[in-house]
This record gives sequence, C-alpha cells and structure tokens, in this order.
Amino acid sequence: MADRSGSIGSAIVWMFILSILLFWLPIAGPLIAGFVGGRKAGSVGNAVLAVLLPGIVLGIILFFFASVLLGLPLLGFLAGAGGFVLASAHFFPLMIGAIFGALL
Repeated sequence: MADRSGSIGSAIVWMFILSILLFWLPIAGPLIAGFVGGRKAGSVGNAVLAVLLPGIVLGIILFFFASVLLGLPLLGFLAGAGGFVLASAHFFPLMIGAIFGALL
C-alpha cells in the first residue's frame, strides 16, 4: 500500500463544509462528508482524529457556555450532554465514512 500524506486540518474543514451542505441527507450526508474527509486525512488514525477532535471541542464549548449562561455547573453539564446526544446522531455515520475513505 502506498503511504499517502494527509492533513487533519483539511480533513476537518472538508467534513465540516460537506456536513453543512449535505445536512438534508440524514445518513448519506455524513457518510459522504466522512468519506471525503477520510481521503483528505490520508490514514485511518488521522481520519479518526479528524472526526473526534471537533466533537470533543464542541462538547467542551457546549458545557462551558451552558454553565456560564445558567450559572450552575450541574445544569450546564446536563445541557451540554443534551447537545452531545444530538451531535452523536451525526457522529457515527461520519466516523464510518471517514474510516472507509481513509482505507480506500
């Protein structure tokens, strides 16, 4: 197998843009975005990192802003967890597409 060089940053950007453009395709949209991002990432490890890194950052941001707005860390945690559950519906097809894109 040829070793392809890739960029995690470009993979994240491609996945983000395609996810926004293909939001109207419930499962196929994240699969396509993940596939293209996985191709841009170059390897399976980079593709998985490109999917996980924005999700972790989004979870931290949701928790922080919900805690600040509500003034109570426990309620902020619950509000952030709700956002995480909604984001997970997008995460799994994106991850599958990224792995297949990196493998091909």
